[in-house]
Amino acid sequence: MRAVVLGTDNHFRTVECAKPVPGPGEVAVRVSHAGVQWGDVLVRDGHFPIPRPFVPGFEAAGRITAVGDGVDPSRIGEPVIALVGGGGFAEVVLAPAALAIGAEGIDARTAAAAGWVAPTAYDLINTITGVGPGDSVLIHAASGGVGTLAAQFAAAAGARRIVGVVGNADRADYARQFGYHRLLTREEFPGALDGESFDTILDPVGGATRAANLAHLAPHGRLAVYGNIATFEPVAVSTNDLLTNGQSVMMYNSNLLSRTHTARLAASTTSALAQVAAGLIRIDITAEYELADVGTAIENLATGATHGKSIIRIP
Repeated sequence: MRAVVLGTDNHFRTVECAKPVPGPGEVAVRVSHAGVQWGDVLVRDGHFPIPRPFVPGFEAAGRITAVGDGVDPSRIGEPVIALVGGGGFAEVVLAPAALAIGAEGIDARTAAAAGWVAPTAYDLINTITGVGPGDSVLIHAASGGVGTLAAQFAAAAGARRIVGVVGNADRADYARQFGYHRLLTREEFPGALDGESFDTILDPVGGATRAANLAHLAPHGRLAVYGNIATFEPVAVSTNDLLTNGQSVMMYNSNLLSRTHTARLAASTTSALAQVAAGLIRIDITAEYELADVGTAIENLATGATHGKSIIRIP
């Protein structure tokens, strides 16, 4: 089968390799589309200690073609979205059966684009911060895969005001279609807020942005941290100040969740996909690449040349 391999020289190559065979509790999925996400950038840039050569790709859609011991053989032929720890940029990927989640009623392109971003956005709004009617929400990276979905989930939860922060004016124009009431560029944040505070803030950025977010958190507000796009430098937080204001800083790590509470991640994915299938939530695919162009797709994501969601087509 064909697969994309990231080598020790930091280059991506399409190679021929043996088709993987599912072990106990696993399924094999014939991949038709795979999603491109920030984890691919982090792996490329060496932030995860993964031995190379390595087949990247953490989200893939297709049909189950084989099952390992302990998996119901009637699942063969089932359309699924597979959340995996790698191997998605290939014609066949192995996935834990519990994280090969049924995608009936959703086309494979959309299922691949849903990937990890759909359950992440769903959990950030509904499970972690518990956005409810009347809440105000601030979302960073508002034009990205998680940001565009989080705004829609927040609106569905009854948020009265949803503000987004993006990299530039072009990204603001793009993000407006997802229900934001106001959009700021990175240069405008936080000065243009004029002291406005928020019940929920979603922060994948870190650094000075994280410190500014704390200053704009309302009493009893929730700051959800789920990444470090800008910097991995730690940000000091006074728990005494948080206690005084009834505030919370909450962490979300979907990769860890997949290993420690698999059923919970699967349930969130199923709930998110149900809203997508019902047409309540829209996933915007803005770029589609061939398998040989994985390196370009990841570079375009890293440099901000793309917004929304990018996918790889594997015919």
